[in-house]
Amino acid sequence: MVSQLRWLAIAVFALANALNFMDRQILAALAPQLMREFHITAGGYGDVILVFSLTYALAAPVAGLLIDRLGLPFGASLSVGLWSFAGMATGFTSSLTGLMTTRGLLGLGESGGIPATGKASAIYLPPRERAMGAAVFQIGLTLGAIAAPLAAETISRLYGWRMAFVMLGAFGFLWIPLWIVVSKRVPRLPETKPPSPARAILQDRRYWALLASNVLLMSVYSLWVNWTTVFLVRVHHMPQHEANFQLAWIPPIFATAGGLFGGWLTMRWAGRKADVTPARLRVILCGSLLLLIGALVPFMPTPGLATAFICLSFFACVASSVNIYALPLDLFGAGHAAFAVSGLTSVYGLLQGVFSSGVGRVVDRYGFTPVCLGVAVLPMASWLVLHLALRPKA
Repeated sequence: MVSQLRWLAIAVFALANALNFMDRQILAALAPQLMREFHITAGGYGDVILVFSLTYALAAPVAGLLIDRLGLPFGASLSVGLWSFAGMATGFTSSLTGLMTTRGLLGLGESGGIPATGKASAIYLPPRERAMGAAVFQIGLTLGAIAAPLAAETISRLYGWRMAFVMLGAFGFLWIPLWIVVSKRVPRLPETKPPSPARAILQDRRYWALLASNVLLMSVYSLWVNWTTVFLVRVHHMPQHEANFQLAWIPPIFATAGGLFGGWLTMRWAGRKADVTPARLRVILCGSLLLLIGALVPFMPTPGLATAFICLSFFACVASSVNIYALPLDLFGAGHAAFAVSGLTSVYGLLQGVFSSGVGRVVDRYGFTPVCLGVAVLPMASWLVLHLALRPKA
Protein backbone atom coordinates (compact mmCIF):
# COMPACT_ATOMS: atom_id res chain seq x y z
CA MET A 1 0.00 0.00 0.00
CA VAL A 2 2.83 2.37 0.89
CA SER A 3 4.53 1.61 -2.45
CA GLN A 4 1.30 2.38 -4.31
CA LEU A 5 0.98 5.69 -2.48
CA ARG A 6 4.56 6.61 -3.36
CA TRP A 7 3.85 6.05 -7.04
CA LEU A 8 0.66 8.10 -6.68
CA ALA A 9 2.83 11.07 -5.71
CA ILE A 10 5.03 10.41 -8.73
CA ALA A 11 1.93 10.28 -10.95
CA VAL A 12 0.75 13.65 -9.63
CA PHE A 13 4.09 15.16 -10.62
CA ALA A 14 3.86 13.49 -14.01
CA LEU A 15 0.60 15.41 -14.42
CA ALA A 16 2.39 18.62 -13.41
CA ASN A 17 5.00 17.88 -16.08
CA ALA A 18 2.21 17.46 -18.63
CA LEU A 19 0.82 20.89 -17.77
CA ASN A 20 4.32 22.38 -17.72
CA PHE A 21 5.20 21.15 -21.17
CA MET A 22 1.78 21.84 -22.65
CA ASP A 23 1.95 25.49 -21.59
CA ARG A 24 5.48 25.72 -22.99
CA GLN A 25 4.77 23.99 -26.31
CA ILE A 26 1.63 25.91 -27.26
CA LEU A 27 3.92 28.54 -28.75
CA ALA A 28 5.87 25.96 -30.77
CA ALA A 29 2.60 24.59 -32.18
CA LEU A 30 1.26 28.01 -33.16
CA ALA A 31 4.62 29.53 -34.11
CA PRO A 32 4.02 29.78 -37.90
CA GLN A 33 0.74 31.64 -37.26
CA LEU A 34 2.22 34.04 -34.70
CA MET A 35 5.31 34.58 -36.86
CA ARG A 36 3.04 35.79 -39.66
CA GLU A 37 0.89 37.98 -37.38
CA PHE A 38 3.83 39.59 -35.59
CA HIS A 39 6.09 39.57 -38.70
CA ILE A 40 8.73 37.45 -36.95
CA THR A 41 11.59 35.74 -38.81
CA ALA A 42 12.98 32.37 -37.77
CA GLY A 43 15.74 34.30 -36.03
CA GLY A 44 13.16 36.39 -34.19
CA TYR A 45 11.32 33.25 -33.09
CA GLY A 46 14.63 31.94 -31.81
CA ASP A 47 15.00 35.16 -29.80
CA VAL A 48 11.61 34.58 -28.16
CA ILE A 49 12.82 31.13 -27.12
CA LEU A 50 16.03 32.81 -25.93
CA VAL A 51 14.11 35.07 -23.51
CA PHE A 52 12.19 32.12 -22.08
CA SER A 53 15.28 29.96 -21.87
CA LEU A 54 17.56 32.50 -20.19
CA THR A 55 14.93 33.30 -17.57
CA TYR A 56 14.36 29.58 -17.06
CA ALA A 57 18.08 28.93 -16.74
CA LEU A 58 18.97 31.81 -14.43
CA ALA A 59 15.99 31.22 -12.12
CA ALA A 60 16.40 27.44 -11.82
CA PRO A 61 19.11 27.36 -9.09
CA VAL A 62 17.16 29.87 -7.01
CA ALA A 63 13.97 27.86 -7.55
CA GLY A 64 15.77 24.69 -6.47
CA LEU A 65 17.07 26.31 -3.28
CA LEU A 66 13.60 27.71 -2.50
CA ILE A 67 11.93 24.33 -2.97
CA ASP A 68 14.52 22.72 -0.67
CA ARG A 69 13.99 25.51 1.87
CA LEU A 70 10.21 25.96 1.66
CA GLY A 71 9.41 22.28 1.23
CA LEU A 72 7.98 20.43 -1.72
CA PRO A 73 4.24 21.05 -1.10
CA PHE A 74 4.46 24.85 -1.04
CA GLY A 75 7.37 25.21 -3.46
CA ALA A 76 5.77 23.09 -6.18
CA SER A 77 2.41 24.87 -5.79
CA LEU A 78 4.08 28.27 -6.11
CA SER A 79 5.88 27.23 -9.28
CA VAL A 80 2.77 25.78 -10.96
CA GLY A 81 0.66 28.80 -10.05
CA LEU A 82 3.19 31.24 -11.51
CA TRP A 83 3.66 29.44 -14.81
CA SER A 84 -0.10 28.94 -15.23
CA PHE A 85 -0.66 32.67 -14.81
CA ALA A 86 2.10 33.41 -17.34
CA GLY A 87 0.67 30.94 -19.83
CA MET A 88 -2.75 32.58 -19.64
CA ALA A 89 -1.21 36.05 -19.92
CA THR A 90 0.42 35.10 -23.23
CA GLY A 91 -3.05 35.12 -24.75
CA PHE A 92 -3.35 38.85 -24.03
CA THR A 93 -0.15 39.96 -25.76
CA SER A 94 -0.37 42.31 -28.72
CA SER A 95 3.29 42.72 -29.73
CA LEU A 96 6.59 40.91 -30.00
CA THR A 97 7.74 42.68 -26.83
CA GLY A 98 4.67 41.49 -24.95
CA LEU A 99 5.26 37.96 -26.19
CA MET A 100 8.84 38.05 -24.93
CA THR A 101 7.69 39.42 -21.55
CA THR A 102 5.12 36.71 -20.94
CA ARG A 103 7.49 33.99 -22.11
CA GLY A 104 10.08 35.30 -19.69
CA LEU A 105 7.55 35.07 -16.86
CA LEU A 106 6.67 31.57 -18.00
CA GLY A 107 10.34 30.63 -17.78
CA LEU A 108 10.50 32.02 -14.24
CA GLY A 109 7.60 29.83 -13.13
CA GLU A 110 8.61 26.70 -15.03
CA SER A 111 12.17 26.86 -13.69
CA GLY A 112 10.89 25.15 -10.54
CA GLY A 113 9.17 22.30 -12.38
CA ILE A 114 12.04 19.87 -12.97
CA PRO A 115 13.75 20.58 -9.60
CA ALA A 116 10.43 19.81 -7.88
CA THR A 117 10.01 16.53 -9.74
CA GLY A 118 13.61 15.63 -8.96
CA LYS A 119 13.03 16.23 -5.26
CA ALA A 120 9.83 14.17 -5.41
CA SER A 121 11.79 11.29 -6.92
CA ALA A 122 14.47 11.56 -4.24
CA ILE A 123 12.07 11.57 -1.29
CA TYR A 124 9.60 8.95 -2.56
CA LEU A 125 11.74 6.44 -4.56
CA PRO A 126 14.81 4.30 -3.77
CA PRO A 127 17.85 4.74 -6.08
CA ARG A 128 17.23 1.77 -8.40
CA GLU A 129 13.69 3.03 -9.15
CA ARG A 130 14.61 6.65 -9.85
CA ALA A 131 15.32 6.25 -13.56
CA MET A 132 11.91 4.59 -13.88
CA GLY A 133 10.47 7.49 -11.90
CA ALA A 134 12.10 9.87 -14.36
CA ALA A 135 10.52 7.82 -17.14
CA VAL A 136 7.08 8.29 -15.55
CA PHE A 137 7.77 12.02 -15.37
CA GLN A 138 8.66 11.80 -19.07
CA ILE A 139 5.21 10.33 -19.71
CA GLY A 140 3.84 13.59 -18.35
CA LEU A 141 6.09 15.62 -20.61
CA THR A 142 5.00 13.49 -23.55
CA LEU A 143 1.31 13.91 -22.79
CA GLY A 144 1.87 17.65 -22.65
CA ALA A 145 3.83 17.60 -25.89
CA ILE A 146 1.10 15.56 -27.62
CA ALA A 147 -1.72 17.68 -26.21
CA ALA A 148 -0.11 21.02 -27.09
CA PRO A 149 -0.28 20.89 -30.92
CA LEU A 150 -3.61 19.06 -30.99
CA ALA A 151 -5.39 21.18 -28.38
CA ALA A 152 -3.77 24.46 -29.43
CA GLU A 153 -4.62 23.95 -33.10
CA THR A 154 -8.21 22.91 -32.29
CA ILE A 155 -8.89 25.82 -29.94
CA SER A 156 -7.12 28.25 -32.27
CA ARG A 157 -9.28 27.26 -35.21
CA LEU A 158 -12.47 27.50 -33.15
CA TYR A 159 -11.82 30.52 -30.93
CA GLY A 160 -8.52 32.08 -32.02
CA TRP A 161 -4.95 31.56 -30.86
CA ARG A 162 -5.36 33.80 -27.81
CA MET A 163 -7.95 31.51 -26.25
CA ALA A 164 -5.61 28.55 -26.72
CA PHE A 165 -3.16 30.12 -24.27
CA VAL A 166 -5.88 31.22 -21.84
CA MET A 167 -7.86 27.98 -21.70
CA LEU A 168 -4.89 25.61 -21.53
CA GLY A 169 -3.01 27.77 -19.04
CA ALA A 170 -5.91 27.64 -16.57
CA PHE A 171 -5.51 23.90 -15.93
CA GLY A 172 -2.53 24.47 -13.62
CA PHE A 173 -4.75 26.08 -11.01
CA LEU A 174 -6.70 22.81 -10.76
CA TRP A 175 -3.50 20.83 -10.08
CA ILE A 176 -2.52 22.77 -6.94
CA PRO A 177 -5.32 21.50 -4.61
CA LEU A 178 -4.80 17.95 -5.91
CA TRP A 179 -1.11 18.05 -4.96
CA ILE A 180 -1.79 19.55 -1.52
CA VAL A 181 -4.19 16.69 -0.71
CA VAL A 182 -1.79 13.99 -1.98
CA SER A 183 1.25 15.47 -0.22
CA LYS A 184 -0.49 15.10 3.16
CA ARG A 185 -1.18 11.40 2.63
CA VAL A 186 1.95 9.94 1.03
CA PRO A 187 4.78 8.89 3.39
CA ARG A 188 8.37 9.75 2.53
CA LEU A 189 11.26 7.31 2.42
CA PRO A 190 13.85 7.65 5.20
CA GLU A 191 17.14 9.24 4.11
CA THR A 192 19.71 6.55 3.26
CA LYS A 193 22.46 9.02 2.32
CA PRO A 194 23.28 12.24 4.18
CA PRO A 195 22.58 15.18 1.88
CA SER A 196 25.53 17.04 0.42
CA PRO A 197 25.39 20.77 1.22
CA ALA A 198 24.89 23.07 -1.73
CA ARG A 199 28.43 24.44 -1.50
CA ALA A 200 29.93 20.95 -1.55
CA ILE A 201 27.86 20.08 -4.61
CA LEU A 202 29.21 23.13 -6.44
CA GLN A 203 32.78 22.11 -5.57
CA ASP A 204 32.36 18.55 -6.87
CA ARG A 205 33.79 18.01 -10.37
CA ARG A 206 31.25 15.26 -10.99
CA TYR A 207 28.48 17.85 -10.74
CA TRP A 208 30.05 20.01 -13.43
CA ALA A 209 30.55 16.95 -15.62
CA LEU A 210 26.82 16.25 -15.27
CA LEU A 211 26.02 19.78 -16.38
CA ALA A 212 28.30 19.58 -19.41
CA SER A 213 26.96 16.17 -20.35
CA ASN A 214 23.37 17.38 -20.12
CA VAL A 215 24.06 20.31 -22.45
CA LEU A 216 25.63 18.05 -25.06
CA LEU A 217 22.88 15.43 -24.95
CA MET A 218 19.87 17.72 -24.72
CA SER A 219 20.82 19.71 -27.81
CA VAL A 220 18.96 16.96 -29.70
CA TYR A 221 15.88 17.33 -27.53
CA SER A 222 15.96 21.12 -27.73
CA LEU A 223 16.13 21.01 -31.52
CA TRP A 224 13.07 18.88 -32.13
CA VAL A 225 10.96 20.12 -29.22
CA ASN A 226 11.08 23.65 -30.59
CA TRP A 227 11.49 23.19 -34.33
CA THR A 228 9.55 20.11 -35.50
CA THR A 229 6.51 22.03 -36.75
CA VAL A 230 8.68 24.72 -38.34
CA PHE A 231 10.84 22.01 -39.98
CA LEU A 232 7.82 20.27 -41.50
CA VAL A 233 6.36 23.57 -42.74
CA ARG A 234 9.63 24.91 -44.19
CA VAL A 235 11.33 21.80 -45.54
CA HIS A 236 8.35 19.70 -46.59
CA HIS A 237 5.96 22.60 -47.26
CA MET A 238 3.16 21.24 -45.09
CA PRO A 239 0.41 23.62 -43.92
CA GLN A 240 0.71 24.30 -40.18
CA HIS A 241 -2.54 22.53 -39.27
CA GLU A 242 -1.54 19.40 -41.22
CA ALA A 243 1.92 19.34 -39.62
CA ASN A 244 0.40 19.59 -36.13
CA PHE A 245 -2.50 17.18 -36.60
CA GLN A 246 -0.72 14.55 -38.70
CA LEU A 247 2.89 14.40 -37.52
CA ALA A 248 4.17 16.85 -34.89
CA TRP A 249 2.43 15.08 -32.00
CA ILE A 250 3.96 11.66 -32.78
CA PRO A 251 7.66 12.06 -31.76
CA PRO A 252 6.88 12.78 -28.07
CA ILE A 253 5.26 9.33 -27.83
CA PHE A 254 8.65 7.85 -28.66
CA ALA A 255 10.21 10.05 -25.99
CA THR A 256 8.01 8.31 -23.42
CA ALA A 257 8.88 4.89 -24.83
CA GLY A 258 12.56 5.79 -24.67
CA GLY A 259 12.28 6.97 -21.08
CA LEU A 260 10.51 3.80 -19.97
CA PHE A 261 13.01 1.65 -21.86
CA GLY A 262 15.97 3.53 -20.40
CA GLY A 263 14.59 3.19 -16.88
CA TRP A 264 13.78 -0.51 -17.32
CA LEU A 265 17.15 -1.28 -18.88
CA THR A 266 18.98 0.41 -16.00
CA MET A 267 17.00 -1.61 -13.44
CA ARG A 268 17.74 -4.82 -15.37
CA TRP A 269 21.46 -4.17 -15.77
CA ALA A 270 21.89 -2.87 -12.21
CA GLY A 271 20.08 -5.82 -10.60
CA ARG A 272 20.42 -5.63 -6.83
CA LYS A 273 23.71 -3.76 -6.88
CA ALA A 274 23.97 -0.74 -4.61
CA ASP A 275 25.92 1.24 -7.23
CA VAL A 276 23.75 1.76 -10.31
CA THR A 277 26.14 4.20 -12.02
CA PRO A 278 27.79 1.64 -14.37
CA ALA A 279 24.37 0.55 -15.62
CA ARG A 280 23.35 4.16 -16.20
CA LEU A 281 26.52 4.84 -18.22
CA ARG A 282 25.93 1.79 -20.42
CA VAL A 283 22.39 2.95 -21.21
CA ILE A 284 23.66 6.46 -22.02
CA LEU A 285 26.30 5.02 -24.37
CA CYS A 286 23.70 2.95 -26.25
CA GLY A 287 21.44 5.98 -26.60
CA SER A 288 24.29 8.16 -27.84
CA LEU A 289 25.23 5.66 -30.54
CA LEU A 290 21.64 5.47 -31.76
CA LEU A 291 21.42 9.27 -31.90
CA LEU A 292 23.98 9.37 -34.71
CA ILE A 293 21.15 8.51 -37.12
CA GLY A 294 19.66 11.96 -36.48
CA ALA A 295 22.06 13.29 -39.10
CA LEU A 296 19.83 11.67 -41.73
CA VAL A 297 16.66 13.63 -40.89
CA PRO A 298 17.07 16.45 -43.46
CA PHE A 299 17.84 13.93 -46.22
CA MET A 300 14.56 12.04 -45.89
CA PRO A 301 12.41 12.46 -49.03
CA THR A 302 9.03 12.58 -47.29
CA PRO A 303 7.72 14.22 -44.10
CA GLY A 304 6.68 10.80 -42.79
CA LEU A 305 10.19 9.37 -43.06
CA ALA A 306 11.71 12.53 -41.57
CA THR A 307 9.30 12.26 -38.65
CA ALA A 308 10.24 8.59 -38.18
CA PHE A 309 13.89 9.54 -37.72
CA ILE A 310 12.91 12.37 -35.38
CA CYS A 311 10.98 9.77 -33.39
CA LEU A 312 14.10 7.60 -33.07
CA SER A 313 16.07 10.64 -31.94
CA PHE A 314 13.50 11.36 -29.22
CA PHE A 315 13.55 7.71 -28.12
CA ALA A 316 17.33 7.49 -27.78
CA CYS A 317 17.74 10.93 -26.24
CA VAL A 318 15.23 10.38 -23.46
CA ALA A 319 16.46 6.84 -22.74
CA SER A 320 19.77 8.52 -21.89
CA SER A 321 18.40 11.65 -20.22
CA VAL A 322 16.32 9.83 -17.57
CA ASN A 323 19.60 8.39 -16.31
CA ILE A 324 21.46 11.69 -16.40
CA TYR A 325 18.68 13.32 -14.36
CA ALA A 326 18.79 10.45 -11.84
CA LEU A 327 22.56 10.69 -11.30
CA PRO A 328 22.59 13.82 -9.07
CA LEU A 329 20.05 12.16 -6.76
CA ASP A 330 22.32 9.11 -6.48
CA LEU A 331 25.43 11.20 -5.91
CA PHE A 332 24.20 13.98 -3.60
CA GLY A 333 21.14 12.70 -1.70
CA ALA A 334 17.54 13.89 -1.22
CA GLY A 335 18.11 16.83 1.13
CA HIS A 336 19.38 19.09 -1.63
CA ALA A 337 17.84 17.17 -4.53
CA ALA A 338 15.97 20.16 -5.93
CA PHE A 339 19.15 22.25 -5.98
CA ALA A 340 21.20 19.43 -7.53
CA VAL A 341 18.66 18.87 -10.30
CA SER A 342 18.19 22.61 -10.79
CA GLY A 343 21.69 22.79 -12.23
CA LEU A 344 20.65 20.44 -15.02
CA THR A 345 17.54 22.55 -15.54
CA SER A 346 19.60 25.73 -15.62
CA VAL A 347 22.12 24.59 -18.21
CA TYR A 348 19.31 23.16 -20.34
CA GLY A 349 17.65 26.56 -20.27
CA LEU A 350 20.89 28.26 -21.28
CA LEU A 351 21.31 25.69 -24.03
CA GLN A 352 17.80 26.32 -25.33
CA GLY A 353 18.34 30.07 -25.37
CA VAL A 354 21.71 30.17 -27.10
CA PHE A 355 21.05 27.12 -29.25
CA SER A 356 17.58 28.10 -30.49
CA SER A 357 18.65 31.63 -31.33
CA GLY A 358 21.60 30.21 -33.27
CA VAL A 359 19.46 27.55 -34.93
CA GLY A 360 17.06 30.21 -36.17
CA ARG A 361 19.82 32.17 -37.83
CA VAL A 362 21.44 29.09 -39.38
CA VAL A 363 18.05 27.91 -40.67
CA ASP A 364 17.33 31.33 -42.19
CA ARG A 365 20.64 31.22 -44.06
CA TYR A 366 21.49 27.56 -44.71
CA GLY A 367 18.46 25.44 -43.80
CA PHE A 368 18.25 22.53 -41.35
CA THR A 369 20.98 20.28 -42.80
CA PRO A 370 24.03 21.72 -40.98
CA VAL A 371 22.06 21.87 -37.71
CA CYS A 372 21.10 18.19 -37.87
CA LEU A 373 24.61 17.09 -38.83
CA GLY A 374 26.17 19.00 -35.95
CA VAL A 375 23.69 17.92 -33.31
CA ALA A 376 23.94 14.21 -34.16
CA VAL A 377 27.51 13.85 -32.84
CA LEU A 378 27.15 15.78 -29.58
CA PRO A 379 25.60 12.94 -27.51
CA MET A 380 28.76 10.84 -27.93
CA ALA A 381 30.72 13.68 -26.35
CA SER A 382 28.09 13.72 -23.58
CA TRP A 383 28.75 10.08 -22.76
CA LEU A 384 32.53 10.56 -22.87
CA VAL A 385 32.38 13.41 -20.34
CA LEU A 386 30.41 11.25 -17.91
CA HIS A 387 32.59 8.20 -18.49
CA LEU A 388 35.74 10.15 -17.62
CA ALA A 389 34.22 11.89 -14.59
CA LEU A 390 32.42 8.93 -12.99
CA ARG A 391 34.73 6.00 -13.69
CA PRO A 392 36.15 4.41 -10.52
CA LYS A 393 39.56 5.66 -9.46
CA ALA A 394 42.36 3.13 -9.73
